[in-house]
Amino acid sequence: MPQGDRLSLWSAAGAAGDLSARFLSGHDATVALGDLADGSVLSGRGRELRGCSVLVATRSQLTAALALVELDSIARRLILYPPDLAAEHAAFVMASAEVDAIVSDHAAPEWESAAVRSRVIGNSKIEPANDDRTPRHQTEWILFTSGTTGRPRMVVHTLASLAGAIASAAPASPVVWSTFYDIRRYGGLQIFLRVVLGGTSLVLSSARDSTADFLIRAGRHQVTHISGTPSHWRRALMSPAARCIAPQYVRLSGEIADQPILDHLHAFYPHARVAHAFASTEAGVAFEVRDGSAGFPASLIGQPGDVEMRVEDGSLRIRSPRTATRYLGDGERRLAGEDGFIDTGDMVELRGDRYYFAGRRDGVINVGGMKVHPEEVEAVINRHPRVRMSLVRTRKNPVTGALVVADVVLRAEPEDSEPGRNVETEILQLCRDVLPRHKVPAAIRVVPELAFAATGKMVRCHA
Repeated sequence: MPQGDRLSLWSAAGAAGDLSARFLSGHDATVALGDLADGSVLSGRGRELRGCSVLVATRSQLTAALALVELDSIARRLILYPPDLAAEHAAFVMASAEVDAIVSDHAAPEWESAAVRSRVIGNSKIEPANDDRTPRHQTEWILFTSGTTGRPRMVVHTLASLAGAIASAAPASPVVWSTFYDIRRYGGLQIFLRVVLGGTSLVLSSARDSTADFLIRAGRHQVTHISGTPSHWRRALMSPAARCIAPQYVRLSGEIADQPILDHLHAFYPHARVAHAFASTEAGVAFEVRDGSAGFPASLIGQPGDVEMRVEDGSLRIRSPRTATRYLGDGERRLAGEDGFIDTGDMVELRGDRYYFAGRRDGVINVGGMKVHPEEVEAVINRHPRVRMSLVRTRKNPVTGALVVADVVLRAEPEDSEPGRNVETEILQLCRDVLPRHKVPAAIRVVPELAFAATGKMVRCHA
């Protein structure tokens, strides 16, 4: 990304390529970025928001995206409020972020009762306006961590830290990005910034779309690059509409990309480059793996460069200029250690010359004093050819304290399958062949579907 004092997203977008040839497309509308040159989605009231701490709380991703382009370097702070965040947290967010202006596209009691200086109705229709967008602030971007339970945790970034891994040069050939993520979350925001700063176009997802509807819309716009969580992709591959897109590049992030999902994507989209990346809201983007294998090369650990990584007590730790500045409204909680490294809480195991993600530290199941990472067991279950996806969880046990059990979604049974075949028994045997006894599920339950959060990740109840 171009560097400089008071760089704005709007000016960087213009420097990246012809704005009139680039678009953002949402559920109901498609707009050319160039239309913002003499227009606005803020009802012509953008100048009222100069120097404000602005809560962007829209239902429409397209409206939010256009508002962010307009307001970076104009507002002193932008709070990207995810639509799935519970209304009960609104007062805490408003107070902690010192919100004095709200951009919204709908009425909500939690915002109507707030004492703020400005309320702006945003929409995805660009109307004529002549707002002064001279950069005057290094805007703080406030994001919410995706795994938060209870009171939300807010993370402070700048445009520079968010865009540190993004190249600003326009591509040699036309590129149309899309993402299953919401751009109000870190994974989606990375794609949005990649588009705005990289001279390309973007098809946004919508909570109003089914997976099939979204894929059909992405195909209609001839999407070439697309990202999502492994869970997003498992659900997508279950849909006949997965054939509506023919991507050149497929990216996974947000959850562990195990070998089965990487192999399935390679087989389904044989002409696409399939990559998986590691990033967190606090630590930023750390690396991308493009060799088709799960995990990452051990050579990345201790390698000098902008991004430094090490493993301590089994946990991946990261130090880089892409990390967030601090937490907001979280007392004295420190984001990084005294040495500048952030403990991601993601546990890794070294096997040969490669590290593999085992799971989250706070998601471990304790079976008689022995630790089980659910994701490790899921990776084995997902190898079975009939398994679409699986979720490993805990069940209380009076002897061991807990047992491992698994919910499994199956693929349709092939016509030539053997009569009387017991898939649950086969899955258990596969686990017994690979895993230590305490990690083998005590029961396999076939279910029609699994629960997913708005972030695209599977809903897990931590032990």
